[in-house]
Amino acid sequence: MGKLDGKVCIVTGASSGIGLAVATALAGEGAKVVMVSRSITQEKASAVKGDTVAVACDVVKRGDVKAMVDGVVDAHGAVDVVVNCAGVMYFTLMKNLKYDQWEQTIDVNCKGTVNVCGAALPHMLGAKAGHFVNISSDAAKTLFGALTVYNAAKAFVSVFSKGLRAECVGTGLRVTDVQPGDTATNLIQRNDDAEAAEKMGVTVGAVVGGGDVGPACLAPSDVADAVLYAVTAPAHVGVHELLIEPRDQIFGDPTSMNA
Repeated sequence: MGKLDGKVCIVTGASSGIGLAVATALAGEGAKVVMVSRSITQEKASAVKGDTVAVACDVVKRGDVKAMVDGVVDAHGAVDVVVNCAGVMYFTLMKNLKYDQWEQTIDVNCKGTVNVCGAALPHMLGAKAGHFVNISSDAAKTLFGALTVYNAAKAFVSVFSKGLRAECVGTGLRVTDVQPGDTATNLIQRNDDAEAAEKMGVTVGAVVGGGDVGPACLAPSDVADAVLYAVTAPAHVGVHELLIEPRDQIFGDPTSMNA
């Protein structure tokens, strides 16, 4: 018996990285997992052990998101858990005017999260139960010199999560904001601002942390374990916020932006 037997879970950004790890963890506990990304295939979903299905959907497109969520409810009767993992990150210096990358950062990280939550919320309210998990970042709390727009986008996700939770008090719903630090994913592989990358000490096209999991870099499964902890907590327990970083990661004062 799994801890999530019978639960229907939607995971965005599920084709790789943290999203794939979260989908794997939820399926491993018996959940029916709908793996969502722009280009995901059923072959990719079927490679995950458990009850999984792939749905190709761009979270930036509100109509497509609503159709995806409504389709999940029609097919499975409910949506119990939504984990918003879809996200992009570009190292850019403001003076280098990377407008397209800034727009995509806001669209995917901010609009995407709002679109998915907005589409699922009426179904959860009707059921008087449900759990949103939004993956923000430690960048929501700590300023990084070449991540100004990303910092702001992830701060938006954190504040949005707090506001959504406040609105949902008394409804039976839960909202969790998970804030990962450095994690071995391909999040920086499409960066092209060489000056910004040099300032941050990262290699354009590389896996975060060089893929070396340890005291300085998390594995995606570490973040998935945090998500699993939140969604399997007793129904009366709200895990509102989880900051999870590599043991030895230190970038300034992580509480400097807390309100």
